[in-house]
Amino acid sequence: MLAQTFCASTFGVDAHVIDVEINIAGGLPKYFLAGLPDRAVQEARTRIEAALKNSGVDFPRGRVTVNLAPADLPKEGNAFDLPIAVGLLAASGQVEHNRLKDTLILGELALDGCIRPVKGALPISVSAKERGFKQVLLPKENALEAAVVDGIEVLPIEHLGQAIRWLNNESNLVKETVDIQSLFASDEFLSTVDFSDVKGQENVKRALEVAAAGGHNIIMVGPPGSGKTMMARRLTTILPPMTLDEALETTKIHSVAGLLPKQGGLVTQRPFRSPHHTVSDVALVGGGSNPMPGEISLAHNGILFLDELPEFKRTALEVMRQPIEDGIVSISRARRSVTYPSKIMLVASMNPSPTGDWFDPHDASASNMVAMQRYLSKISGPLLDRIDLHVEVNKVGFDELNSKQSGENSKTIRERVIGARKIQSERFKGIKGVYSNAQMSTRMVRSICQLDDSGSALLKNAINKLNLSARAYDRILKVARTIADLSFSEKIKTEHIAEAIQYRSLDREGWLG
Repeated sequence: MLAQTFCASTFGVDAHVIDVEINIAGGLPKYFLAGLPDRAVQEARTRIEAALKNSGVDFPRGRVTVNLAPADLPKEGNAFDLPIAVGLLAASGQVEHNRLKDTLILGELALDGCIRPVKGALPISVSAKERGFKQVLLPKENALEAAVVDGIEVLPIEHLGQAIRWLNNESNLVKETVDIQSLFASDEFLSTVDFSDVKGQENVKRALEVAAAGGHNIIMVGPPGSGKTMMARRLTTILPPMTLDEALETTKIHSVAGLLPKQGGLVTQRPFRSPHHTVSDVALVGGGSNPMPGEISLAHNGILFLDELPEFKRTALEVMRQPIEDGIVSISRARRSVTYPSKIMLVASMNPSPTGDWFDPHDASASNMVAMQRYLSKISGPLLDRIDLHVEVNKVGFDELNSKQSGENSKTIRERVIGARKIQSERFKGIKGVYSNAQMSTRMVRSICQLDDSGSALLKNAINKLNLSARAYDRILKVARTIADLSFSEKIKTEHIAEAIQYRSLDREGWLG
């Protein structure tokens, strides 16, 4: 007898529906599995047989053939246990067929018949809706994540027995629902850190505000203990709230990587990823035999913080150049190519020298300029060109540290950032893939960032003296546009250009001392 169920397999952040065809013929007991299954899918038979027995039903006897179609797509992961088990029961007449054609099924089976969670439930739910399925039958732990998709019923189960009774019309399952508005409201401003904790460093906080307002990359250079990491970790508290589309994109990536919390749901807080400097190239940008997202994709719509930038392997930093520029990571393998989004704010910090000190001609024990230049040279020029703001961070004096007066809190700064982002939203309305000033193309920069004569003269003087590249020229214009937005100015004024130029410290001759 022949039966058909439906499952799905993720490829990148998308999912493809897989037809699970089961045929049971007479003859000696034999089990055949076809359709490019990986080791986890091949081992499903052992789990399924024990789960069926412990759920009070029989594993069918005879010549069993399981085909996973389309045959040319590799089938990977643990989501195929439940659809294969249900297909075996349908083919052997132990469950009804009438609900199978409208239901997409996924889940891993424990030996006692319990259903374990799987990766990628959100993209699978999206794919199921697009293919016209009425419901998704899946593990309870994945239900909140899948229920974010509107227009399809999400039916959570905890045991194979529940699926059997539901398919035989012996019981009903309670549909999972999610109130997306309440999810965003409950996660609003939950951070335990705040910019009011930072003493002094007003110039650095201003630079971080500009970076947040325009989505710009930023690097902070200063000695240990000056507050670089402290301020970087507070940057998420002044970023604008995520839109629903951004939240869905981010949740998809975390779902595929298996990093969603146990209760599932929607990622409504902007990610903050901070890999150690020993991270490998693959861990940073993604890859593997089954290409998975790396840190740069897990930080999509959020912040990737690289502390002590020169200590990272040069190869790891260089492979980031194109993803930072293009906003996507393409991972090619012999069988297929996978693309992950990587629209991030790169936030980096570094000491000015291996010893952590600035050059001081009056201190013989301080770092010398040659050592500082050699340390900076670990970071390539093209990578520095892709960082919009270069900021020097100095140690905070005792009087500032001992002051009882706190600085501006994150909520106040965030309101200004949100105001600037609203201006940018109106500016880029209808332009796909552009939501902030940092994402403007060269052609858009030329048309949007117009300067008056005094501004052009100032920028020309800076370009000639600092010997800046064309990319750095564009970066200055983008940052100036953001500064103008923070001032609610339609035009870029001379003072906006001047402030943007001062954020190119690493391009300035003599910055080492």
